[in-house]
This record gives sequence, C-alpha cells and structure tokens, in this order.
Amino acid sequence: MRILHTIADLRQALAGTTGTAFVPTMGNLHEGHLALIKLAKEHGGPVVASIFVNRLQFAPHEDFDTYPRTLGRDCELLRSVGCNMVFAPSENELYPQPQTCTVRPDPALADILEGRFRPGFFNGVCTVVLKLFNIVEPKVAVFGKKDYQQLMVIRHMVRELALPIEVVAGETARADDGLALSSRNGYLSEAERAEAVALAQELRAIGAALRAGRRDWAALEAEAVDRLVRRGWKPDYVAVRRRVDLLEPGADDRELVALAAARLGTTRLIDNLELSVPA
Repeated sequence: MRILHTIADLRQALAGTTGTAFVPTMGNLHEGHLALIKLAKEHGGPVVASIFVNRLQFAPHEDFDTYPRTLGRDCELLRSVGCNMVFAPSENELYPQPQTCTVRPDPALADILEGRFRPGFFNGVCTVVLKLFNIVEPKVAVFGKKDYQQLMVIRHMVRELALPIEVVAGETARADDGLALSSRNGYLSEAERAEAVALAQELRAIGAALRAGRRDWAALEAEAVDRLVRRGWKPDYVAVRRRVDLLEPGADDRELVALAAARLGTTRLIDNLELSVPA
C-alpha cells in the first residue's frame, strides 16, 4: 500500500490506471470505514482512500481542532483490508490558497435536517468531495448510509454536474447493541456509551409503529423527541422522510427513512433507519 501526500504524487501513481474506486474519509477509522473499503474492492480496480479533516465543513464552535488525527493507525487498518493507496494531504496541499470557489448544493436538500442545524456544512462537504473527485478521477466512489443526507447530497451533485462517477452506498455498520459506528463515539464516557444506543432504539420504535399502521408522522417524531429529552438527550431533530428526496412523506409514500440527530453530553450523534411501510 502506498501512502501519498501530494496531488502530483497521487496523480503520478494513478497514471494509466482505470476503474479506480475511491473512499473519502476524515480518518480516525473504524470497522464501518473498513467495510466501505471492502465494498470498493468488489469493483475490481485500485482502491484509494483519502484521509483529510476538512476545515470547510466545521463551524467555528465545532470540533475541528480536537478531531482525532490517527494517521499511523488508520494506515495500518487500511493496509489490513487491502487498500492500495492512501491520499493524506496537508491542509496547505489541498487548500494552498483560501478556497473562495465553493459548491453550493440544492438548498431544498442541503438546508434541511443537518443543514438546518449545521449551516454551510454541505457546502464544505461538496467542495472538498468535488475537489477530491477531480484529483482522484474515480470510476466509483463509496459513501456510507450512516451519513444519509450527505450521501443524497453527493449523489445529487454528481448527477447535476454530470460527473462520470458511480456513487455506491455502504450499509451502516453497528456495534452489537445497535449503536451506529462513528468516529465521534470515542468522545462518549462509559455511561454515555451505554445510553447512546437509545437513539437507534427510537428509530426502530418509529419503524415498528409505522408497520403497525400509524401514519401520524409528526406525532411519532414528537414522541421520540420527548422520550430522548426525558433520558437526558438534547435532540436537534427526529424526522420521518421520503427516501427519494428527504421531503415529508405523503399518505401514499412507502419507501421512507427515519433520521435523528441529538447531543448526549457534549457529543452529537446521528443515525437513520430505512423503512418500507406496508400499503
């Protein structure tokens, strides 16, 4: 496995190759990331993972400075699952001058849910992802469903800009108790880690209610928020939406997703669950 730190070196290493599969990450890897690498390997070409903590997607009060940077460990993990190349640029390499040219995704998709509570987040995500796409020139790019709205925003960008890239979705990796794996889980205390599974449990409860025939989306959302608050959480949202566009569902919609974001102590966790509602 090659570890490359400059755009020029990566482009030279990829010269003449075809069918590259790309997995962008911010490092501090866990089994969920490694599952994405394994999924990328199924496409037959060389697999490139990037490790870059992207300042553009962090608000001033968020954890950019304290976000764990574990490059050595990350590279060992990537090597263990057969990644071919790691692109780990410095901030000066990827942003040698202020990034004044940015990507503004569709507000109808990007300014709701996560975008409402993290203004500008998806601008930063799309800008760095498009820049990485231009550098790596992959045939396939793999993103996890755990960041469900991000996956949809990236797919929308690829489609609207006619990029010759297939966006592949990897299923959310979970711990044995159901907690979605996240690099930020490491911020949780022992007691918070035990409580954290409640977020996934609330999504499953919504799914059970929908399968039982309930269609009062707003009430289901409010009930889940109330239960989380009573357990000591600070929810940003619990929402039932259409999978196709993350808009509020109508009575005839069957392919749904329940999404949630909430703070437990100082740690903000997100999760989602795809749901198929019977007619």
